[in-house]
Amino acid sequence: MSGTGPVLQIESLSCGYGRFDVVHEVNLHVGRGEAVALLGPNGAGKTTVLRAVMGLVRNRRGSIVVGGTDISDLPTHRIASGHAAIAPEGRRLFTDLTVEDNLILGALHLRRDRPRVQALLASVYALFPVLKAYRRRRSAFLSGGEQQMVAIGRMLMSDPEILLLDEPSIALSPVAVEIVARALMALRERGASLLLVEQRVDVAAQVCDRLYVLRHGEIVEEMSAEHARRGEHSMIDTYLG
Repeated sequence: MSGTGPVLQIESLSCGYGRFDVVHEVNLHVGRGEAVALLGPNGAGKTTVLRAVMGLVRNRRGSIVVGGTDISDLPTHRIASGHAAIAPEGRRLFTDLTVEDNLILGALHLRRDRPRVQALLASVYALFPVLKAYRRRRSAFLSGGEQQMVAIGRMLMSDPEILLLDEPSIALSPVAVEIVARALMALRERGASLLLVEQRVDVAAQVCDRLYVLRHGEIVEEMSAEHARRGEHSMIDTYLG
């Protein structure tokens, strides 16, 4: 990563579907090597913010800057070529393909640089050793937690500046949630920058530095994760409720 400013800067973002805005004048940033959570109840607009970063929802107003580059008007395939990558809710793997084939799909824009692809693959296997053992297994035959590892690994294979994760703990067992949380903390130790959408305050506070709360498409609260870890999050609980 290069530069000294935030890796992700969203300013006055308003976007939505059809004629209606779902997100209203959202401002947030993620520093380099920082993990930030976007919390809120269902329908608050959290996923829409991530989709806007990926160019899947066109912003009507405001700007989205990644690594010093304004990506607001870039097509999704350009954004996914090193600017940002997402591990979507529900994982959305190609279940008829093997684990390794799913992972390599994340590096399509790097396919001419085989040594780099192999180095990225090795780093994913170092993060999730079980995936190396299962690399020839069809993804359909993995557990939910293992499929989430593949989704995160596929995101990492594009070597992006900002990692976006949409509800990585959803529908996972407590053991799998802890494995995923530890992996995200390991990514932070590697210097990765994360924007994490979550409903579970405990997971967000374990992984992240700062928390934003989104309600009715607007940021209504920002606080350090340390406050949440100390149990000082009655405001967050109120908004999530």
